[in-house]
Amino acid sequence: MNEPRAPAVAGGVTYARTCKECGQAHEGQDGHLYEYQDEVDDELVCHICLQPLLQPMDTPCGHTYCSQCLTSFLRDQDFCPVDRQRLALAQCRPSSLLVRNLLDKLTVLCPFHAECQSSMQRCELQPHLQHRCPGLRRLREESERRKRPPWNEIKASKIESDAVTDTKPTPTRSSVRAPAEPGLVNPAFEEGEDVSETPLRSSLVAEAIIVDIFREDPEQDVGLRIVGGKDTPLGNVVIQEIIRDSLAGRDGRLSPGDHILEVNDVSLTSIPHSRAISVLQRPCSLMRLTVMQEKGFKPRPDPHSSSSTCPPSSHSPHAIPPATGTVTQVTLVKRDRSDPLGIKLIRKSEEPGVFILDLLAGGLAAKDGKLRNNDKVLAINGHDLRHGTPESAAQIIQASEVRVNFVVMRYPEPEECGDGLGRGARRVPEPQYFRRCSTYLKDPPCGFSSLEKTVSMKKEPRHSLGITIAGGRDCRSRLPVYISSVQPVGCLHRDGTIKRGDVLLSINGVDLTQLTYNEAVSALKGQAAQSSVALRVIQTVTEDDEDDEGDSASKDEQDSEEKAREDDINWAPLWTRWLGLPSHMHWCRDVVLLKTNNESWGFSIVGGYEESRGHQPFFIKTIVPGTPAHFDGRLKCGDEIVAVNGATTVGMNNSSLIPMLKLQKNKVTLTVVSWPGSLV
Repeated sequence: MNEPRAPAVAGGVTYARTCKECGQAHEGQDGHLYEYQDEVDDELVCHICLQPLLQPMDTPCGHTYCSQCLTSFLRDQDFCPVDRQRLALAQCRPSSLLVRNLLDKLTVLCPFHAECQSSMQRCELQPHLQHRCPGLRRLREESERRKRPPWNEIKASKIESDAVTDTKPTPTRSSVRAPAEPGLVNPAFEEGEDVSETPLRSSLVAEAIIVDIFREDPEQDVGLRIVGGKDTPLGNVVIQEIIRDSLAGRDGRLSPGDHILEVNDVSLTSIPHSRAISVLQRPCSLMRLTVMQEKGFKPRPDPHSSSSTCPPSSHSPHAIPPATGTVTQVTLVKRDRSDPLGIKLIRKSEEPGVFILDLLAGGLAAKDGKLRNNDKVLAINGHDLRHGTPESAAQIIQASEVRVNFVVMRYPEPEECGDGLGRGARRVPEPQYFRRCSTYLKDPPCGFSSLEKTVSMKKEPRHSLGITIAGGRDCRSRLPVYISSVQPVGCLHRDGTIKRGDVLLSINGVDLTQLTYNEAVSALKGQAAQSSVALRVIQTVTEDDEDDEGDSASKDEQDSEEKAREDDINWAPLWTRWLGLPSHMHWCRDVVLLKTNNESWGFSIVGGYEESRGHQPFFIKTIVPGTPAHFDGRLKCGDEIVAVNGATTVGMNNSSLIPMLKLQKNKVTLTVVSWPGSLV
C-alpha cells in the first residue's frame, strides 16, 4: 500500500511558495500533496502517481487516474497506462459523484499540524486553511510584514497600542482563525482575550454539498443573486441573496453566503464574474451546484459561563443575539395538537422573514399576551425562519406537539414628537438603516473604472429619445437611474454613443443623479420635448470587457436585442458594473451591530492596501451563521465597507482595520455601500 508522503511544509517555506489549497509546498504544475491518516483502499489510488486520486478521470477501458497525471501521460503516449489500449483524453470522463465523495471523505492531517494539531476530511482542508489554520496565518503575517512599508507600521501602531496586534503572532493569539490570502482578514473568527489561555472555544464548521435543481423550462431563472469572481476582490463566486418564491427559494437548501464551486461539473473557482454568470445561465433541465456552506461555530462547553453566553448555533432558539431590537422567547401550550394558535403571519416586501400581522381575539396567542403585532419571527421550535415564509412557519406550527416555542425580534416603538403630526398621529417607523450620498472619496477596485460621455443633438420636439430607464433613489437598492434599453428606433440609437447600462447624470443641465424613478421619467420627458438635447452619462468599464468578453459579449447583446422589449423592465447591469462608479455616485447605509459577550462579529473581509495592487476597498466575503452579523440580516456578501464608526477605511491595510474592529467590544457601526448581485 502507498506510504504517505513526507510533509513538504518546513521551517524555510514561505507563504508565496505554499499552496493555498493543500497547504504544502509544490510546484504549480504538480498535483496537491496530502498526509493521509488512514490506509487508503487500492481502488482509490491512481496507477500513475500511486497516490489517492485527485480529480479522478475514468477511461473507456475502466481504469481511473488523477486528471493531471492522465493528461501529462497522454501528451507523450496514446494508450492506457494499465492495459495499453488505444486512448485519447477526449474519450475520458470525470468519475462518478460516488467516487469523488469517497475521496473527499478521506481523513488528512493539516500540514501545519505542529501548530494546528487538526485532522479532517480532505474536502474540508481548503476552508480550514482559508479560515482557521494558525500555521498558514503565521506565514501570511510574516509575508505581509516584510512587504509592508514603514509608514504603515507607524500608522497601525497608533491603533494597536491597547490590543494585541495581528501582525505579531504570539501564543495567546494562536486560536485566531486564518485568512485565506493576502488582503483577507477575519474578524468573524476572532476570540475574546479572556480565553487566550484555554483551548479553542469553537471551530467554524464548513461543508461542501451538492444541490440538484430541476427546471421545467431549461431557461428559467434559478432565483439567485451572485457576487464575486476571480476578477473581483472577493475571488470566489458567492450567493448574495435568494429570490423569494424562486426555484432556489422553494428548494430551501441554498443560503446567502454559500460559495459556488461548480455548476454541472464546470468549476467557477478561477473564472471572472461575467463568465460565471454565463455558465449559470446555460439552459439545462438539471442544474447541479456544488457549494461550500459555512455552518457556523461549533461551541465547546464552558464551565465558567451560562448557556446564554456561548457562541450561538444557527439552529438554537436561545442563540439569537439582539441586533436592532429586543429578542424575546415565548412558549405557547396547546390543549391538543390540532388546537390553533390564533396568529396571522405575513411577509414584507422591504425585509425578508416572517412577521406577525395580527393576533385573533380569543385565540391562544392573544390570551397569552406575550406576542405582539409586527414581531419578527426568528425561529419556531428551533427552526431558523430569518429567511423563511409564512407557509413554512405554518407547517412547523401544525407539525408541533403541545408546546410551540417562538423566538421573536421586537423593534422599539417609534417616538411621538410634536412636529405637526397631530396628537394622535404616529410617526412612520424609520427604516433599520438610513442612506445618504457618500462623502467618502475613494478609488474603485483595481480593474474597474468609469468613462463619462456626452451626446448633444438636434431633434424634432415630438420625437422620442428612444430609451427606457430603471433604478432611481426610491428603489430597494437606491440605485442611480440607468438605461435599461436603447430602442432600435430613435435618435440616440442612431448616434450609437449611448449604451444599455449607462448611468444617467443629466439632461440639458438638469441633475438626474438624486431623483426617484418617477421624477427621472418626468425630467426626461420634459427635456426631450426641446429641439436640442444634451445628455451626460457614465459608462462603467472593467478589464473583463476587453480581455474576456470580447466578441462573445457583443454576440450576447445581439442575441438579446430581439427580446429586449419584454426584458426591459427586469434587465439590470451585472454586479461588477456598479463597482466602477465614482464614489460620489454611491449611497451609503449605516449598519449598527450589537453583541453582549466575547463572540465574533461574524463576517470576514477582503481588500485593503497591498503592495502589488495598491489601495483596494474592503469587501465583505463571508457572513457566518449564528453570529450578530448573520442575525442582524442587513449586511450582505459583496458589501463594501467604507467606514467604521465614522472613520474612513480608505488607505487602511489589514493590520490597521483588524484592531479597529477588535476594539469595538459591544457595538460597531459599519458604513457600507451595497450593490445588488447579478441575477441568474
